[in-house]
Amino acid sequence: MNPYQVIRRPLITEKSVYLQNATNTWAFEVHQDANKTQIREAVERLFKVKVLSVHTMNCRGKDRRMRGGAAGVSAAWKKAFVRLPADQRIEGI
Repeated sequence: MNPYQVIRRPLITEKSVYLQNATNTWAFEVHQDANKTQIREAVERLFKVKVLSVHTMNCRGKDRRMRGGAAGVSAAWKKAFVRLPADQRIEGI
């Protein structure tokens, strides 16, 4: 899988910014079929950093109600937390 297909987008939330500053851990939305090895290689190739660890989490889709009472479900997705050494950072995120 192409590194641009593995890493969909960075997650910029209060929790992810706190993790960036406190533990040098970065959060990304990744492809659902990507495993930890593919995520590690994609981050190392795209951002030119060394990855210490990768933790993944599957986020299930939530039930949503649309206008007019129609029910729907938001899409399921996968989240990855990537930890870097203390001397390295990902710039531009």
